[in-house]
Amino acid sequence: MYDVIIIGGGPSGLMASIAAAENGSKVLLLDKGKKLGNKLSISGGGRCNVTNRLPQEEIVKNIPGNGRFLYGPFSVFNNEDIISFFEGLGVPLKEEDHGRMFPVSNKAKDVVDALLNEMERLHVEVRLQTKVKKLLIDDEKIFGVRLEDGEEIRSHAVVVAVGGKAVPQTGSTGDGYPWAEKAGHTVTTLYPTEVPLLSNEPFIQSKELQGLALRDVAVSVLNAKGKILITHQMDMLFTHFGLSGPAILRCSQFVVKEQMKNGKQPVTMRIDAVPSKNEEGVFQLLLSLLKDDPKKAVKNSLKGVAPERWLAFLLDKSAIEGSDIGAGIPHDKIRKLAGLLKGFTMEVTGTQPIEKAFVTGGGVSTKEIEPKTMASRKKNGLYFCGEILDIHGYTGGYNITSALVTGRIAGMSAGGYAKENE
Repeated sequence: MYDVIIIGGGPSGLMASIAAAENGSKVLLLDKGKKLGNKLSISGGGRCNVTNRLPQEEIVKNIPGNGRFLYGPFSVFNNEDIISFFEGLGVPLKEEDHGRMFPVSNKAKDVVDALLNEMERLHVEVRLQTKVKKLLIDDEKIFGVRLEDGEEIRSHAVVVAVGGKAVPQTGSTGDGYPWAEKAGHTVTTLYPTEVPLLSNEPFIQSKELQGLALRDVAVSVLNAKGKILITHQMDMLFTHFGLSGPAILRCSQFVVKEQMKNGKQPVTMRIDAVPSKNEEGVFQLLLSLLKDDPKKAVKNSLKGVAPERWLAFLLDKSAIEGSDIGAGIPHDKIRKLAGLLKGFTMEVTGTQPIEKAFVTGGGVSTKEIEPKTMASRKKNGLYFCGEILDIHGYTGGYNITSALVTGRIAGMSAGGYAKENE
């Protein structure tokens, strides 16, 4: 008999096991994989973006999927507490751009090892390559789990920390959703977020822009009426199948949501390569550059305005030959070029599948979870944390913050509940 069983050895599960064991609870962590902390090991490009130091309001803004739910958990344990927690385990952290926090060593392994060492110190029992088949529940409460091999393990509380469906090579293959539904929970529609976009545009199919990166451009998603749903100003990349890069990943969930509304029709994206000026300003800039050196070929006069391949592509769309000299270009063509630099539009047909996404959208409805304890409102002794919940953010330390915070609170609460019900 255990006090607390934790299912899942990702960021939220490891955190939950430590929090549950801190009050002396007898804790068992079950994971179907061969080793713990897979997702932590590959996060942040193998450096592990542990959390984000921005103010709480900013963190919530960067979690467009139910980020507001986190105000409750943050009142118990927040991003600054995550930083103190890891530094207390001997992993000093440093701040990089946009508030992202990394281990000073730049090694994700140090973060994973610190958690595993702390679990060992607190006598958390771990069973790897152990697959849970179902939760054992009666009308009121949970009383344990049944494994694939038929073994039943009893406990006072169970924390489900099995992740979503994104990055399945780390073990998150959506196992927990049917368990949650059997326990009476609503699982909202699952969809990919932070995922590359697909396009059938002729220039994508012909791969003519493949590998072209646009730096610090403003990328917008438009609805059927041409209204902007979201704009992200970051880098983006043209690929052999469509679009990728940070700005695209952030826009992707808005494409998915628009397609849920429009019956899976293509969605228009707009790329603004000169976000610092309005269209008239770009037109005047082009005119003055062409006037400065009227005998120069256009592609040379305008070199600094946009990356070479992007400029050549837009010159072609404006019916301007790159080798033409600046003096002879009619104003209407220069206006057209200014318009394309400010707002080139293209259609995307959808996203890569959820398995290729960084984050799962949708999950166990947050309306059915007690925010300050992560307890199920449906069954006593059942707790959820991490990506199985319907909470999703942009990349940059926001999802891991949500996982570590909800994991910490679920573990603490489950440990407390187990002690009360011994």
